[in-house]
Amino acid sequence: MVPPPLSRRGVLAGAATLAGTGTALGAVSSTPAGAAPAASSAGGGQDRRPTDSAVVFRDVRPFGTGESVDLTVVDGRISDRPAPKHARIIDGGGRMALPALVDAHIHPDKTTWGSDWVSRKPSSGIADNCAQDVEVFRSQRRSVGERAYGLMAHAVTRGTRAMRAHADVAPAYGLKGVEGVAEARERLAHALDVQIVGFPQHGVIRTPGTAKLLEDAARGGLVDLIGGIDPISFDNAMDEQLDLLFRLADRYDVGIDIHLHDRDERGVKVLRGIIDRTRSLSLRGKVTVSHVFCLPALSEGDLDTMAADLGELDIALTTVSPDVSRVLPIAKLQEHGVRVGLGSDGVRDSWSPFGNADMFHRTHILGWVTRARLDRQLTDCFTVGAHGGADVMHLDRAGFEAGDPADFVLLRAECTPQVVVDMPQRDMVVHGGRVVARGGELV
Repeated sequence: MVPPPLSRRGVLAGAATLAGTGTALGAVSSTPAGAAPAASSAGGGQDRRPTDSAVVFRDVRPFGTGESVDLTVVDGRISDRPAPKHARIIDGGGRMALPALVDAHIHPDKTTWGSDWVSRKPSSGIADNCAQDVEVFRSQRRSVGERAYGLMAHAVTRGTRAMRAHADVAPAYGLKGVEGVAEARERLAHALDVQIVGFPQHGVIRTPGTAKLLEDAARGGLVDLIGGIDPISFDNAMDEQLDLLFRLADRYDVGIDIHLHDRDERGVKVLRGIIDRTRSLSLRGKVTVSHVFCLPALSEGDLDTMAADLGELDIALTTVSPDVSRVLPIAKLQEHGVRVGLGSDGVRDSWSPFGNADMFHRTHILGWVTRARLDRQLTDCFTVGAHGGADVMHLDRAGFEAGDPADFVLLRAECTPQVVVDMPQRDMVVHGGRVVARGGELV
């Protein structure tokens, strides 16, 4: 998680940016005359789950551009063919359609969402916050699974299609955090794609017993990735931590996602260590570094060099856009092919009373801290939320081209820049071609 601060072109162009190659409306087709009558909403669906075989979303405006169209979905994917006669019809009422978003970094195991208010104590760093984490964990009447489910379900109603969920692994909890998030994932399997990271918030080396728990989680297939945290400034054992994490990832075929908060040369040294190990173990495309506060402080030349290495090894990065000094230089990184995702981080936990797991709000925050003003800049913020996290999680991008996952939201708005600024209600959330939320409520 992020520690608290120490102190302190138009619509058509936006549609093209979000839709990727091809025309934004290329996958839209009209409903045939023999289509089925209007049907009520259904539960969700995605690739590994049952889906409605064919659905037509009538009278929608992808990216808010042009005239309303009928959007055809077959087997959970956007189709450019005429809708089958048995297709179900769902009326979009002229609403704008936008891709659902991806939360690339969130801690649902820690949340007190839906619980009684928690009064937080003063804190001077990660260790203090870890101690408060344990106190909150012990004080909660609801299990991790219940709390995580409440937050993750809320995220779905706000238009999140997928998330990478970090769950604490430490002797104080054992694997309860991982198991609780897995329980919530199973309950929401119809509506949300979830990757679980076994996250050693209390340190890998400084807290004895954590390394074994990480190996147990990786060996048992309980996690998709294993995490790390500030190998120098917090764990005081860079080589030992990184060697352990990369050995486990290589042995058990899991990914790595390391929290790196250091802003100074220690952060750069760790990042170099991650790059070297990724190269030597051929883990290209399986490593992510979160926060990476050292990058914004680099000179232009050093940033170009670092970004080129990250891009060459396909090391992904995530940001939660905490403030103007710590948000990643996304455009520069993308120039070098670096995958960059956007996330919520902690939500109403012992670290902070803030957060809401609403990725539309997070794109708004990204625009705010980067001082976005032009339509193109605001649309770029949405694109990071829609496609950046999908790239980090190795998911297909959601859009409106033939073959794209039918993961989208319907809302009342004119264009993407306005959505980033106004954050209108998501009237309908669709996952795998099925309506999974209406009017802010899970279906």
